[in-house]
Amino acid sequence: MMSLTLDEYRTKLINKILFASTQDEAGHLVTASLTALEQKKINGHIISRFIDKVLYELELFSPMDQEAQQWSNIKIAMIHFLRIKNGFQSSPAKQ
Repeated sequence: MMSLTLDEYRTKLINKILFASTQDEAGHLVTASLTALEQKKINGHIISRFIDKVLYELELFSPMDQEAQQWSNIKIAMIHFLRIKNGFQSSPAKQ
């Protein structure tokens, strides 16, 4: 199986978040995605940048263009990413 680039992984993750059937599933996707990056030994700075890019792309969505569940998933994913990012930045730098 071919490895995904981080851009491809981000795109797939955002699509999964959009089409999650519940907020809990959307939140789990966020946690699972970051756990997978850490297990692949991705540098902490790259993970932080990945989070920034996902947040930026999620912010581009408009509630007027999304179904109610999709908008709810976007908002909960953003909350999860922001909480993780805030914790990530306050922890010691990962080597």
